[in-house]
Amino acid sequence: MKSAYELALERLESQGIERPDAAKLGEDVKARMAEIRAKAEAELAQTEILHRQRRAKVASPGEQEKEDEEYAIDRRRIEDQRDRKLAELRGEV
Repeated sequence: MKSAYELALERLESQGIERPDAAKLGEDVKARMAEIRAKAEAELAQTEILHRQRRAKVASPGEQEKEDEEYAIDRRRIEDQRDRKLAELRGEV
């Protein structure tokens, strides 16, 4: 059985996109990438916990919707920062 990663690589190749060459990355770069991902996951978890706490305190649907929008913005910011840092390490920027 193939992993999700292998299936994704096959889909990329079927679209004419080259498979990323992980061999080009040194162990130190891979470790830094793992650290960036772990930090981003921790920030996302913290953001989600805070969002749930703030949302539970809000009574009106309009305020809950506003809180949901702010949460979505925070998630995108964290994910964009993570992706930008990973791209820099890969040398894509």
